[in-house]
Amino acid sequence: MPEPPAVEIDHLVKRYKEVVAVDGISLRIEPGELFGMLGPNGAGKTTTLGILSTLRKPTSGAARVWGFDVVRQRAEVRRRIGIVFQEFSLDDKLTGRENLDFHGRLYGMPRGLRRERIDEVMQLVELADKAKIRVEKYSGGMKRRLEIARGLMHAPPLLFLDEPTLGLDAQTRRQIWDYLADLRERVGVTMILTTHYMDEADALCGRIAIVDKGQVIACDTPDALKASLGGDAVRLEVEDEHGGETTRAALEALPFVAKVAASDGHLDSRTEAAVIELDPAACSGEA
Repeated sequence: MPEPPAVEIDHLVKRYKEVVAVDGISLRIEPGELFGMLGPNGAGKTTTLGILSTLRKPTSGAARVWGFDVVRQRAEVRRRIGIVFQEFSLDDKLTGRENLDFHGRLYGMPRGLRRERIDEVMQLVELADKAKIRVEKYSGGMKRRLEIARGLMHAPPLLFLDEPTLGLDAQTRRQIWDYLADLRERVGVTMILTTHYMDEADALCGRIAIVDKGQVIACDTPDALKASLGGDAVRLEVEDEHGGETTRAALEALPFVAKVAASDGHLDSRTEAAVIELDPAACSGEA
């Protein structure tokens, strides 16, 4: 029989009294994808992951993970998923190894297998030399990598990543991006990532669902979604007394700028390819 989709969502709805957190989402995610759900805070991304991971029950609709219903077959779903939560959920007073061992015990993994998998995943996330150090001494990036290792501890074929770089500095975010892309290539695990960072979704995901107010507004590859806008969007701040008339005229004269609009001290333009060049002297404070 053909392999089922990693995730299949059919008109999923989740209501909290008068609030509709998820409003009729339908998606199909194939094995091996690194799929992104992009949207602002409160869009319904985390609630959707909560339903897929069996932590929340839907109000209506259906969702299946590897062919198993998330309501009626929760145990089967949980065996096949790993989760990296939005907030850090490690025990700071335990070492990295102890955190992973505790997770393995929760999944009923035998002692020998736990030891073997701890060594494997700590090596995988490049923390083998930090395994015996208390987590309270880890950096933010190290904690996030350890949480990824924990999510992979029981070798699930599907990994949920809920805002995995939230609160990290720009350099550490980039390191996590590189790590996730490399991990997918080496391990082959299917990943579903939620984020409100457009650059993160663009850099990592093969397909992206744009989610707002509990609905999927668009779903396609990053290149196709950007092409549908008719070019890149660039916003410039203007300060001259005429509201940026000189700057606007200069922009409109450029052959690769398709449209310029003024609003509240800004000029919004649509270009074929947005490139920003920085003067090194300005960056060093010499200008």
